[in-house]
Amino acid sequence: MERKTSLARLAREQGGRSALEHLAGWIAPAATMIAAMMTASNLGARVTGWGFVVFTIGSIAWIVIALTTGQGNLLWSNAFLTLVNLIGIWRWLGRQARYDDGAKGATSRSAAARVPTLFPVGALPGTRVTDRSGATIGTVVEAMMRCSGSDLAYLVVSESGVAGVGERLHALSPSEVTFSADGVRCAIDADTLAARPVLTADAWPETLGEK
Repeated sequence: MERKTSLARLAREQGGRSALEHLAGWIAPAATMIAAMMTASNLGARVTGWGFVVFTIGSIAWIVIALTTGQGNLLWSNAFLTLVNLIGIWRWLGRQARYDDGAKGATSRSAAARVPTLFPVGALPGTRVTDRSGATIGTVVEAMMRCSGSDLAYLVVSESGVAGVGERLHALSPSEVTFSADGVRCAIDADTLAARPVLTADAWPETLGEK
């Protein structure tokens, strides 16, 4: 009788472990893939931070799989990754999110006050560039500053291409762009931008107008 009770208990425990392992087996890869897309998309501090939250869920699920299958290497590698993910959460949902809030607050207050509107320089890469009608003509890749006067030398803007593949880079003069709380507005249209000389990856101009 005692043996039957022990066997029944063992069967229940094994069944519970199988169900947990099965659930974790779905959660782990799904969370890992979703988190990878969230962090790779570079959609801002909060999206990246929540990507690390999803990464943490995935690494914990992998730990569950490691424990139920006795895979020590999987256990320790994901224990380490969980620690890394927690650092990522603190970095992007904590510190960087506070910085972004500070920049957005300063932008909003300057736009409402009788002072020139502020624009966070750190937000430039990835910012949409629109023409006078509001149509998107490109995306800011980088901003080049002059060390001597600390003023903007030119913007590097990408147009065309998908996810960086097939994109073309062009330089825009500071006189051609204006900054606002809504982003970067350009004085030229998409066709004019596309007709500009294309910058190569290793030959950006020393000053605007030089190839």
